[in-house]
Amino acid sequence: MFLLLQPLALLFLTVLFLYPLFRHAYGEPKDCQLPPGSFGWLPLIGKTMSFINPHLSCTMGQFLEENIKRYGKIFRSHLFGHRTVVSCDVDFNHFILQNEDRLFEASYPVNIPKVLGDFTMLVMTGDAHKRIRGVALGLFSSMKTHEAATISDIDNIVVRLMDSWKNKKTLVLCDETRKFTFNVIVKHILSLSPEDPETVLLLDNYKTFMKGFVSAPINLPGTPFVKAQREHETRSWIRCLRSILRRQAKFQITNIVGKIRDRRRRQRIAAGGPEVDGRKDFLDLLESHGGLTEDEIFGLVIDLLIGGYETTAMLIAIIVKFVGNDPEILSELRAEHAAARKKKAGDEPLKWQDYKDMRLTQCLINEALRLGNVVKFVHRKAIKPVRYKEFEIPAGWKVLPILSGVHLDGSLHNDPFRFDPRRWQNEEVESARNFMPFGGGKRLCPGSDLAWLDTCIFLHHLLPKYSWKTQEEDDWPMSFPFLDFKKGLKIAIQPLSDPCPSQEQATS
Repeated sequence: MFLLLQPLALLFLTVLFLYPLFRHAYGEPKDCQLPPGSFGWLPLIGKTMSFINPHLSCTMGQFLEENIKRYGKIFRSHLFGHRTVVSCDVDFNHFILQNEDRLFEASYPVNIPKVLGDFTMLVMTGDAHKRIRGVALGLFSSMKTHEAATISDIDNIVVRLMDSWKNKKTLVLCDETRKFTFNVIVKHILSLSPEDPETVLLLDNYKTFMKGFVSAPINLPGTPFVKAQREHETRSWIRCLRSILRRQAKFQITNIVGKIRDRRRRQRIAAGGPEVDGRKDFLDLLESHGGLTEDEIFGLVIDLLIGGYETTAMLIAIIVKFVGNDPEILSELRAEHAAARKKKAGDEPLKWQDYKDMRLTQCLINEALRLGNVVKFVHRKAIKPVRYKEFEIPAGWKVLPILSGVHLDGSLHNDPFRFDPRRWQNEEVESARNFMPFGGGKRLCPGSDLAWLDTCIFLHHLLPKYSWKTQEEDDWPMSFPFLDFKKGLKIAIQPLSDPCPSQEQATS
């Protein structure tokens, strides 16, 4: 009995000693009208475990549902080791994103810069972010300047991918969409084709690297987040080995890009500078910019790979999942894309405007972004005391605008948890405040047009070529909080002989 009381007494004394420290870390500033809420009682962790608990991405999740019901759409909590204001309020979210660098700045968990480095746009702030983002916008604008070549590149990649499916009965679709988006972005950045050895090597290293990225913002043994990533091993040497492998993967990526740069420099010296199909790729444009350091060039290449790879791949997978369960929408989509093809003479390819004119396709993409929530929230920090309505936010507090909280708000979207692309035919729904899948303000995603174009072209080739059926109906997009399908979205797939299939074929 005495032996049992000893550790209990030690625990009591430890808590008694540390309580003032916890009180300081969790205590409320005096004379400050904070939003309602609770910090929780676990030191450092606070309520992080509840917040990142995996849930369907087309739902709010238990943490948000319970806190909104108890405190309202704006509440305080303790997340990722910081006192935090969480917002599911459309007006406050807009206020936060529109006051970048004035009242708020990006402030991501330390795991993010550790994985990506200090030269990623995700963690850059102020003038440095503005300058690098401006370069990224210029890169994506160059795609429109060479519209025909851009669309042709994407067409060729998706045709080659889908031709490889002809003798297959089943697919893990998320693997396929990731192949597609990776090959597209590598083509734009480095002019590499899918069969190039450097592309294969880049993809292998990138998969390892991405595991480190999606493991952020917290990686504690036994948590639901860790379990979702199958991180069951808890011995420190295994975690250390993984960290080394991820750093090595990033080194390999930059090493491959560096070798391509060196090769092109030698070619420029010998022949005056190569161009690809009469145009420069992103790396050529970065090299010719003149105002970028080597670290900034490599950082931007990593940013572009991430932005053009994971989020677009998940968007396409979400669309395939939702549309596969809605035969009526599927039939109408096939008809819309068939009509667009008939307007073209012979083999004339579709243009950028042709895709924009596909109204139902645009509605479908919007609805998949709204209901699927590829990006659930963004990280911000108050850089000075902020007053919003009756609430005060102290300087240094983290602020999380929850994008999904607005997208699934019943006061903004009728029947918000139902998949309904036709809701977007009502122009009032498209208010910028109500729909922010790519963020907003000064940090609006510079590659959103490429994500949209990739998705349109993928659908344009998929719809007339294949019918599909989800093999496991319970495999829905999940928020971990990054988005993924637990089982990779396995589908049974069958080629279509009729380019304009009937509704019966579409649902087979």
